[in-house]
Amino acid sequence: MEILGISKRLIFLVLVFVSLHILPCLSFTSFVFGDSLVDAGNNDYLFTLSKADSPPYGIDFKPSGGQPTGRFTNGRTIPDLVGQALGALSFPPPYLAPNTQTDAISRGINYASGASGILDETGSVFIGRVPLREQVKYYEQSRNYMVSVMGENRTNEFLKKAIFSLTTGSNDILNYVQPSIPFFRDKVSPSTFQDYMVFNLTSHLKRLHELGARKFVVVGIGPLGCIPFVRAINLLGSGKCSAEVNGLIQSYNKKLKTTLDQLNHQLGPEAIFVYANSYDVFWRIMLDYRHYGFEDANKPCCGGNLTPFVCFEGRNENKTSGLCGDRSKYVFWDAYHPTEAANIIISKVLLDGDKSISFPINIRELYSGKS
Repeated sequence: MEILGISKRLIFLVLVFVSLHILPCLSFTSFVFGDSLVDAGNNDYLFTLSKADSPPYGIDFKPSGGQPTGRFTNGRTIPDLVGQALGALSFPPPYLAPNTQTDAISRGINYASGASGILDETGSVFIGRVPLREQVKYYEQSRNYMVSVMGENRTNEFLKKAIFSLTTGSNDILNYVQPSIPFFRDKVSPSTFQDYMVFNLTSHLKRLHELGARKFVVVGIGPLGCIPFVRAINLLGSGKCSAEVNGLIQSYNKKLKTTLDQLNHQLGPEAIFVYANSYDVFWRIMLDYRHYGFEDANKPCCGGNLTPFVCFEGRNENKTSGLCGDRSKYVFWDAYHPTEAANIIISKVLLDGDKSISFPINIRELYSGKS
């Protein structure tokens, strides 16, 4: 029995050695912040109305055998796909899942939460969610663990090579344009609201920088005026988008890009903030969806395009709430989120795009250390 105990301790020490001395040098490590576009399952551990824990969500996610993982799509998200393209052997687990501390050293952590936003109040109608401010605090706890294992200096060196991606702001915009949201009943002007979003996001970026982050990917907001939900609440016909919503987003994105450029001048060259122009990438897909292999860029694959937009699997597993026949032919998975097929296209463009898409460098260059 004593020999068996020694063997177990030896195996444990070997695993620790591998995680501390080999994996950080060889594997792609990322820390993911944001909303349901990049949530990897954190909301599964919350009391919330915003969940993707039942079929057919995850139906095309091979690592889970097609079972739901908490991702708000049928397969992989954009951070999943970018990580794989850069050599990741597995995906950063959700922070709220049990026993994920050691993953911070080997493959990173996903802090994203469906229904959350840049502003603390965003998503309150869904009850549970983790606002960006809390996500950053969670990361601080992860960093404390890394310091306890590797020490301050080695942790800082390790974090210099990790990618910090933030995909957030969509829910803030959606809450702002919906008159039924109590918090936004007395709206400020669009310009003031955009400035407020940028100010708060910048504060969180600076806090992450204080905590050792050096390589940032900040994803702009896509053309939400074209998603099935917004089309429905605005009674827009097939192929129509809300010019008002998209105009609000374009103005916000412009301010965000300008602010990130300022941060690059203030905090560079040690730190670099990449602006990922998801708006133009998605807009191109919408304008010429057949060119990209899609047959439908209007209706969601699952849940229908009328309220309540619920995507679920019925008692008979062959009958769902309007699940489409070929998921690869649809741009939208549900009323809010892209399919894996759309995510694949978006991730490839963001990974290797020119300066009109990823500024000042693209994600592959950021990872490789090109400045």
